[in-house]
Parts: sequence; structure tokens; C-alpha cells
Amino acid sequence: MNELSGRFQELLDLLSTSPALAIVLTLGAYFAGNRLFRLLNQPVWLPPIVISATLVSGVIAVLALDYGDYREGAQWFSVLLGPATVALGVPLYQQMHHIRAMWRPIVVTLPIAATMAAVYAVVIAWSLGATPEVLASLAPKSVTAPIAIGITEQLGGSVPLMMGGLLITGVVATLFVDLLARLLPVKDERILGFALGLNGHAVGTARAFEISHTAGAFASLGMGLTGVFTAIFLPLVFHL
Repeated sequence: MNELSGRFQELLDLLSTSPALAIVLTLGAYFAGNRLFRLLNQPVWLPPIVISATLVSGVIAVLALDYGDYREGAQWFSVLLGPATVALGVPLYQQMHHIRAMWRPIVVTLPIAATMAAVYAVVIAWSLGATPEVLASLAPKSVTAPIAIGITEQLGGSVPLMMGGLLITGVVATLFVDLLARLLPVKDERILGFALGLNGHAVGTARAFEISHTAGAFASLGMGLTGVFTAIFLPLVFHL
């Protein structure tokens, strides 16, 4: 038994020195998360990304893997963030007719909503005595990950902390948009989609596509425009 355990540990140590383990673990958690999400009847409060992140964390804890080694091995996926950022221009181009037709409400709502998404988090954290690094990490929490990482690094924040805030924001925003849509009630799928994309970034956009293609299209629009607006104005305003 001890010999078997020793060999397993040797194999684990060998794999941890290469990106293979991190890549397999990440991809496995992604597919398992999506599978479990469908088996659970697609609950709004538990999106696939939360399930996948929990699975990865659990495996790292059980196998006693060093998080630094996992992160370094999974760095290969970060290469894809560049093309993903550029690809955000695709839904903007596809929804150009919606932008032209509804430019007035978009011009009014987008700056206010995107600004408030950053301001309230920073103000609450600042009032609780957060450090400048924490403030810089929380400011871009409502922006999709590829853009948020660049903003966080520019502001001098912590990318892991920002990613945690990003995940929480996406789940909570999706829950509240669904709840408020029932209470108000809001039936227009364009409004629902735009609100989900603007506040819940990729998590909200995924939820919007579950509602309808129209909601998903407007969520893509809201997510893309929020990313562009925040990337331009947040670094300028934050340093002031």
C-alpha cells in the first residue's frame, strides 16, 4: 500500500512539473461542470462556471497540489484571452443595427450603469478600510474577464482577487436580474438581455441565451459595450 502511494505521489509530482495536469484538470472540470449543470435542470443560482471552479478547487485540495504550479500550468489558457478580447468585436458588429435603432437609451443607460457597477464596489470596500490593491481588484468586477484582467493589471490590482469578484458578480447579477424581472415585471427580452450582459458579463450572457436568442444578442451587446466603456474610462477615473 505504501509502495503504491509512493508511486502515485511520484507520478503526481512528475505531472505537476508540466502543464499537462493543469490542462487536463481544467478541461475535465469544464465539461463536468456543464454536464452537472444540465443534470440539475440548469439552476440560475448555480451556473456551470461555479461548478467547474468548485471541482478544480476540490481536486487541488484533495491532491495537495500547489496552486502556483497549477496556475503556471494553466497559463496556456491565458494565451486564448487575447483572441477572446478581439472576438468581442464580433457581437458588436452583428448587433450594429440594434445600436443604431436604440442608440438613445443605450447612450443614456450604459455610462450610468457601468460607472455605478464600479463605484459602489469601490466605495463599499474603501469604507471598510480596503487597501488600494483591493480597490483596484474590485473596480472592474462587472467587465468580462479578458478585458478585466488587463484593467486590473493596469490599475495595480490582484488578478486572482479580481477573478473571484468577477465570478461572484456574475452569479449575483444573474440572480437579481431574474428576480427583479419577475417582481416589476419586465417582459421585454431586449431589456433583460442588455441588463444581464451589462451587469453579469459572460455569466449573465450565458443565462440570456437560455432565455432566447434575442436576449442573448442584447446581452452580448451590453457585455461588449460595457467592456469598451470601462476599459477607456476606468483607468482615467481611478487614478484621480
